[in-house]
Amino acid sequence: MPSTSPIFDEMGWPDAIRPPYSLIDAWLKSATAEQLALKRREAEVLFRRIGITFAVYTEGGDAERLIPFDLIPRVLAQAEWQRLRQGLEQRAKALNAFLHDVYHDREIIRAGRIPERLILHNAEFRPEMNGLDLPGRIYSHISGIDMVRTGPDDYYVLEDNCRTPSGVSYMVENREVMQRLFPDLFRQARVAPVAHYADELLETLRSVAPPNCHGEPTVVLLTPGTHNSAYYEHAFLADEMGIDLVEGADLLVRNDVCYMRTTAGLERVDVIYRRIDDDYLDPLVFRPESALGAAGLHFANRAGNLTITNAVGAGIADDKAVYMHVPEMIRFYLGEEPLLSNVPTHDCSKPDELKYVLEHLDELVVKAVHGSGGYGMLVGPHASKQELEDFRALLKAKPETYIAQPTLALSTVPTFVESGVAPRHVDLRPFVLSGSDKVRVVPGGLTRVALREGSLVVNSSQGGGTKDTWVLEQ
Repeated sequence: MPSTSPIFDEMGWPDAIRPPYSLIDAWLKSATAEQLALKRREAEVLFRRIGITFAVYTEGGDAERLIPFDLIPRVLAQAEWQRLRQGLEQRAKALNAFLHDVYHDREIIRAGRIPERLILHNAEFRPEMNGLDLPGRIYSHISGIDMVRTGPDDYYVLEDNCRTPSGVSYMVENREVMQRLFPDLFRQARVAPVAHYADELLETLRSVAPPNCHGEPTVVLLTPGTHNSAYYEHAFLADEMGIDLVEGADLLVRNDVCYMRTTAGLERVDVIYRRIDDDYLDPLVFRPESALGAAGLHFANRAGNLTITNAVGAGIADDKAVYMHVPEMIRFYLGEEPLLSNVPTHDCSKPDELKYVLEHLDELVVKAVHGSGGYGMLVGPHASKQELEDFRALLKAKPETYIAQPTLALSTVPTFVESGVAPRHVDLRPFVLSGSDKVRVVPGGLTRVALREGSLVVNSSQGGGTKDTWVLEQ
């Protein structure tokens, strides 16, 4: 949907209020700007007390900062959510089937449904994983599927995050803060809970215990350490699950079995929820200078003594050029039509499509296939002439490293900004948990909001904020 399309406001504000927002509409009409400003300051105090920060290392000044939090929740009706949930489960199943196939028979390549170069020549392809059978054939146990909405029934998947998706701690803490600030509002609304996410995550991780695990599996969360931008989330999730938060130095591999060092001696580890990149996981296999992982983890994994989540090599499904083929994956592996649509995407590695992109650069969003966090992208309609020319040169030099998409008319939701309540563009990152037993999706997800008027960039590293996401139970 091009940017010239009418912008859909999910509340229907200020005229025709949509039914899911009737309670929010009444609340906003009764609240003054001074009351909302006071509650916003209270929210900031709560977030600082809890310690919810993220790090930005590319700018000067204070690297640790709060992600701006908006008080006005985004609301989804139960019927809206059920359609999304079914599509998310379908997509996660197809992505995991694809990842298993990539490292085994590669039937989708042999069938000509996806180009071989996108897989075997991809920087995220890990030949060390070839032939390794994982519990439940699951590679991406925790997936973050980024979505946008352009109309009442029109949802699009922007990208798939199958390596180490972050942000779930904000989903949980946003809800906790909202319940503290507005208990009366929650008494009136019937909102599906999200506080049980950690329990669902732990069940998922236990369900993929390795073949040689005996008894209740021991699960740990592996973090790069306190200097990582998402360290708060690592500590939060470990605490919520009641498991140990470990660094690479805490782990030891002997005879292809992983242990963690404790005050009582060595304790066997069965499942690692890792929050470090493939390259740093095992210095014997990947980057030899890495001190973030532990020597031998990969071999313990191959020996069936350890499960690493998300699996090494799952990042190939994050590639934005591979993303274009997910609808075909759903048809190929599941024999179903996709329930969620992709954004129409131009493959700049193809000369005809590159020609079109170069001719319409000021109308398109161009993304690096390995980019993330809002970096390595161009929003054509908002770019200066110099930015357009600079990106034009990048495209001509390495067209295979970019894709391009039309500028979507992202939906808006009411947001409390300096000028008062005003519409701002949002996206949604639901979190899908894939275990050997079932697929779990906690209602809602992380709503990210572009706080600057007219901006389409919602990433926290680019000035975006977050909202609580309500899924109504009736």
